[in-house]
Amino acid sequence: MITDEIKIKVSAGKGGNGVVNFDKTKMALGPTGGKGGWGGSFYFKGVSNLTALNKYRNKKDYYAGDGQDGASNRSTGHDGADLFLTVPVGSVIKNLTTQEETDIIEEGQIYQAAKGGIGGRGNFYFRSPINTSPQEFETGKPGEQFEFLVELRLIADIGLVGLPNAGKSSLLNELTNAEAKVADYQFTTLEPNLGAMDRLIIADIPGLIEGASRGKGLGIKFLKHIQRTKFLVQCISAESKDWEKDYKVVKKELRSYNKVLADKEEMLLLTKADLLEKNSVEKIVFEMKKKGFEAYPVSILDDESLKIIRSKFISHLIN
Repeated sequence: MITDEIKIKVSAGKGGNGVVNFDKTKMALGPTGGKGGWGGSFYFKGVSNLTALNKYRNKKDYYAGDGQDGASNRSTGHDGADLFLTVPVGSVIKNLTTQEETDIIEEGQIYQAAKGGIGGRGNFYFRSPINTSPQEFETGKPGEQFEFLVELRLIADIGLVGLPNAGKSSLLNELTNAEAKVADYQFTTLEPNLGAMDRLIIADIPGLIEGASRGKGLGIKFLKHIQRTKFLVQCISAESKDWEKDYKVVKKELRSYNKVLADKEEMLLLTKADLLEKNSVEKIVFEMKKKGFEAYPVSILDDESLKIIRSKFISHLIN
């Protein structure tokens, strides 16, 4: 199961304290207290693992290391250890204090989310001609502390949408090597599935039902995952009693959640075409065309139709 949203608190490390120290040898009298090391900073790092957020479900607070105090001989304390938390590529990181958002869009991308505190100065740094034996020193500064909301939004070239049991998972399996689970009941897909086809990433989004944009069913949990797709492919089952109603239900939910989704480029597929006679399929496609929809029939049992769909996907993205 993919965890696609977490809320965590992070604390960068405190800077080490400066110290008061004097060199007591006859030849080198004077202040030698060093400064403290920097506190460790906190970073997010992008990885390709979609399940990377799972490990944060049961732990909500994270701390980078504190800087060590300064020492004699003007020695600076060691810096505190930085802390790196890995998040999936496609994550949106929102600082709940500043409301700033950062997108993690590449594997290996690093984002400094909280800066460690600076170390305090020791008495060596307060010496002067009129203050040859300073007793002053500084304590280290605290590191930044923030609360973050990390939300995974899949980055895919193509998003497959449609009502439950529209054949999206089966189609994804045939077009890619995704091996998504398939069964004949509502919400077969309990989490988004991804597959690669000729370097194109296809996302199968769990089936939408009427009211999904208002939180009904599982749909709203996954609508966010299609915001970044380059275009959408709506799958309508050839078994449907009313293809136009099915189309409008999905379109309405997309628009209700985010108008940008409804305005994305789209392609229409008539899935499970093998379940009807060829003339019945042609009749539905003709009816769709009369109403301004160009639909492509496809069956996972028909290699020729799959070949056509692959070609259409590639050419659609290129154009």
